[in-house]
Amino acid sequence: MSVSYNTINSAGRKRKAEDEEPSAEDRMSTSPSPSLHQRSLPAQRVTKRLRPATTGRPLPLPRLLETLDADSLRSILQTICQRHPGLGAEIEQTAPRPSVTSALAVLKQYESTFQAAFPFGGSPTSDYAYNRVRPALTNLLEALADFTPHFLPPSEAQASQSLSFLDSATEFIHRLPDWSTFQHRLHKQNAYEEISKAWTSVIQEAAKRAGGVHIQYGGWDQKLTKHNQQSGGKLHEAVDEMSKHLGWMGGHSTIQQHGGRGDDLSSVRQELLSGTYGSNLPVRVGPW
Repeated sequence: MSVSYNTINSAGRKRKAEDEEPSAEDRMSTSPSPSLHQRSLPAQRVTKRLRPATTGRPLPLPRLLETLDADSLRSILQTICQRHPGLGAEIEQTAPRPSVTSALAVLKQYESTFQAAFPFGGSPTSDYAYNRVRPALTNLLEALADFTPHFLPPSEAQASQSLSFLDSATEFIHRLPDWSTFQHRLHKQNAYEEISKAWTSVIQEAAKRAGGVHIQYGGWDQKLTKHNQQSGGKLHEAVDEMSKHLGWMGGHSTIQQHGGRGDDLSSVRQELLSGTYGSNLPVRVGPW
């Protein structure tokens, strides 16, 4: 039986169209995938940084030094210098030079401690009082003996600084008690002898510079004379040295030339130092 060409051709197109249509399973398998923002991503695990535990630790050295008072710091430095002697010279070179004011402040502290050590009641010059204050007295005298050479030439080049320190240091000695026992009074007597030598050294060195201008002005001659009187003449060597080097004093022959008096050198010197010399001399009028 013969089949027409149109019938065959129509069946072929139908079959081809069926072959091209995807099946239900194919449509399900080829369905579009959801977008990235619609997908559920796995949750990220957050890792916490481990912090070190808080533990105690010593203070840094700068903070430690801030907590120390002067006495503690001084004690530590002395201990270190004893263990390492070489550090002592380095500290001396590094530390600022003590001034007259700072040195006198230290001496004042020693004097305050000394005065506070006296017992209540009784005689302040008795042996009992001396035994009570002897350690503080020793500390004061040792400090005075250490500070004095520091302000003498050549350690101290400025005569004004040396004289200023000696003026105040002598006052410390004046304020020491006159103990009842002669042996105890030797402390004060020895201190006067040492301070007199210090005055003499400074005067000799100052006289070599600028014609002794540093000792001519500032009233140092009058201050020294007052100290000598208050000490009972124990600074006479320094007074003699001052008289010898004053620019306006030329010696015994010059004094006789101006005054023509029979006064001895000692009395004339005292008048010069007190500023009364020549007050009773006649005034010459006319050409010299």
